[in-house]
This record gives sequence, structure tokens and C-alpha cells, in this order.
Amino acid sequence: MKASRLAATGAVAATAVSAVVVLSSPAFAHVSVQAEGTAAKGGYAVVDFKVPNERDNASTTKLEVSFPADHPLASVMPEPMPGWKIEVTKSKLAKPLELHGEQITEAVSKVTWTAAGKDGGIQPGYFEKFPVSVGALPEDADELVFKAIQTYSNKEVVRWIEVQEDGAEEPETPAPVLALSAASEDGHHGSTSAEDADDKTENAAATTEAADGDSSDTTARVLGVVGIVIGALGVAYGVLAGRRRGDA
Repeated sequence: MKASRLAATGAVAATAVSAVVVLSSPAFAHVSVQAEGTAAKGGYAVVDFKVPNERDNASTTKLEVSFPADHPLASVMPEPMPGWKIEVTKSKLAKPLELHGEQITEAVSKVTWTAAGKDGGIQPGYFEKFPVSVGALPEDADELVFKAIQTYSNKEVVRWIEVQEDGAEEPETPAPVLALSAASEDGHHGSTSAEDADDKTENAAATTEAADGDSSDTTARVLGVVGIVIGALGVAYGVLAGRRRGDA
């Protein structure tokens, strides 16, 4: 009886331990994209493609990011990165875009980062961010989907291209998705206008004047206190002098 109870207790304990192990196991990281600050509709933003190395015996040596064809971006400029060779691929647009009054007939369709040198790339246990300036962001979309391909030094290729379906579980290799925020009500898409700059200048001037006024008041008060102290000392000196004369 005791043996059976011990066996049952052991089985329950093993099950509990297994459950804890499963719950505590970290989810696999994947290639993602996030804006540095705000990615407002109709505006410009710097976005970072975050690439973790998920292998213990290989480094990430190449990243290819395809830009959305349904919402082409007229301006795409990757930031130079030491240790990486960057290639920007452009494609003809079915429908031209307008940027600053000019017609744009082609747009960036892909950016490729390739590690320079045999020992370069993202080593096991590390991640790296790949910054890109993009714009103008579409005004008729809530998000942008980028498809990424990650290549390891052992020739393994992971395709982060699966699109998340509404109501479905997250796919095994999801594509990076950039959420877009609403444009500001003044229509400046988060940029600072000349009027805003003037307001800031006026506020700064008002603050300076107030500070000067406070400084003047403080100086006047200090001088008043000093005068009172000097006057009190003079009265005290006069009293003492009078007493001495009387004693004499």
C-alpha cells in the first residue's frame, strides 16, 4: 500500500515538474521589425529589423528583407553598418508614386545585408538590429508586412514569410509586421511645424523673462535685508557709544 502511494506521489511530482519545464521554456525568437519612436501614417520613420541568432553552432551571415509591393515606399535608406555589405534592389512600379511633387516610377523592393569576412555576422547567443529610414508611410493601411530570409553560415535558410491570419495561431515562421499609428490631427505626421517652433520660441522667451523678473525680485529682497541688518548694527553701535559716554 505504501509502495503504491509512493509511486503515485512520484508520478504526480514528475508530471508537475514536466509542466513547469514546459511553461518555463522560452519561446523561439524570430525576425521582427519595430519603429524607433512613432511610425505614423503618411510620415517617415526609422525602423529596426531585429535579428536573433537561434543556432548554437552557426552564425547569421545574411539577411534579405522584401518590402511590401502593395504599399511601395518611395524612400528607403538603410543605415551603414560596420561588418556588413548592403545591397539595395529597386523594381519598376505598376503605378507611379508622387514624392515632393515628383513622379517616382521605381521603388526599393528588397534590401540585403551580407556579412563581410569569414568570421563576420551574428554569432550564437547574440542579436543585431538593422536600421532603415522609410517613408512616406501609407495612409490607407494599419500595418506593413515585410518578408525576411535569414541565412546561416552552415547554409541553413529560415524563411520568415508566413502572414498572420485573423483569429489563427501565430505561424511557426511569421513575417515581420510594422504597426502604423494614426497621423497627428494637425496633419504634420509627427513633424514640427514652423508655428510650433514659433510657439516654443515665445514660450522660451516668456520663461526667460519670468526668470529675469524672479532674479530681480530676489536681488531686491537681498539688498533690503542687508540694509536692515546694516541699520540695526548702526543703531546698536549708537546705543553702545551713548552708554560709554554716560559711564564716563
